[in-house]
Amino acid sequence: MKLFQIITPALAMISITACSVNKEGAEAAKGNKYAAMARETIDSLYSNYSIPGETLLRENYPHDTSYQATYLARNDAQPHNPYSYLWPFSGTFSAVRALYEATGDTAYVSMLEKRVLPGLEQYLDATRVPTAYASYVNTAPASDRFYDDNVWLGIDFTDLYLATGRQGYLDKARMIWKFIESGTDSELGGGIYWCEQKKAGKNTCSNAPGSVYALKLFKATGDSAYLDAGKSLYEWTKATLQDTTDCLYFDHMTLAGRIGTAKFAYNSGQMMQAAALLYNLTGDQAYLDDAQAIASSAHTRFFDKRATDDAGEFPLFSKGNVWFTAVMMRGYDELYKADGNSRYMDDFVRNIDYAWNNARDTSCGLFHEDWSGEEKDTKKWLLTQAAMVEMQALAAGYTSGKDAETAKAE
Repeated sequence: MKLFQIITPALAMISITACSVNKEGAEAAKGNKYAAMARETIDSLYSNYSIPGETLLRENYPHDTSYQATYLARNDAQPHNPYSYLWPFSGTFSAVRALYEATGDTAYVSMLEKRVLPGLEQYLDATRVPTAYASYVNTAPASDRFYDDNVWLGIDFTDLYLATGRQGYLDKARMIWKFIESGTDSELGGGIYWCEQKKAGKNTCSNAPGSVYALKLFKATGDSAYLDAGKSLYEWTKATLQDTTDCLYFDHMTLAGRIGTAKFAYNSGQMMQAAALLYNLTGDQAYLDDAQAIASSAHTRFFDKRATDDAGEFPLFSKGNVWFTAVMMRGYDELYKADGNSRYMDDFVRNIDYAWNNARDTSCGLFHEDWSGEEKDTKKWLLTQAAMVEMQALAAGYTSGKDAETAKAE
């Protein structure tokens, strides 16, 4: 069944055509201070992580040839690590794509086409079926392929298609979806594994964004199979991995049924985003209620420090993985578009301002993980910098949109 056959009152307000960059908001964002921050940060990123003559990047600054990634499924790290692994590199895709969505500046499409996507293709592994992106470059020995790594890329390709209408981006998104489907089975009642080479359990970080991915593909294509997949992944993750005492999400479940009880910002943030998308697509209030419940608990848990700016005291993020925070911000941004409650996004904006003033190393233009400024990093991770760009871009889109609405009202 196609989209036009299942229109609901909520769907009637959604355009399924491409080229969905908000022109008024994009025009306002061109002079927006957060767009300027993001441009300065992405320039610093490329200044400090680039490799002469390459579109690939270093993983850390300063570069360390003895670096060993700790986030891989197996101990198969490449010797000397001259290049970043896929996960940090993919953050630059999200960052530049978010900048284009916020500003409508085609210079960012050019940046994607000339710098980001050529580098990304060096991780593409067509030797294993289905084709997908591997955790390290394809000129090195074969590396693990992660379903969550590929989900993040699929979301970016779909968003880029929705913003530009370029068919090649949608083709990539569909190609990746085939790989994601290959990582599902009936173990634990459904769900997507984490790693193709280590199917020991199923993680929220594969399934929550898997739902977001499927729902965005539905928006892009109108194919109801994607809507069904998005609903199914959402319901499976909620039933299997939600902590019902606070509505937040555990990390994973092993095939033996043991829960990994760690709670990370991005997992709950992606379920928040999926719920908000489902509300917009179906008009079902229960999804909005879910998103709002997650938002309230996540705000309490992850904005757990205090800071003061010119407007007074506000909640500040504690030190942690900055990219997790950026992905959580996607959820709050989606929820704001659904319910218009600006409280949470306003807190993100204040945090971004505070980080700029307190956590930025002005000698190189890069950010420390501790936004309070109390702890300084001697080594700075590529993914942290990409995440800062994405958040600054989201802040640009949010604040310029509010400015445009205020101008209309006046």
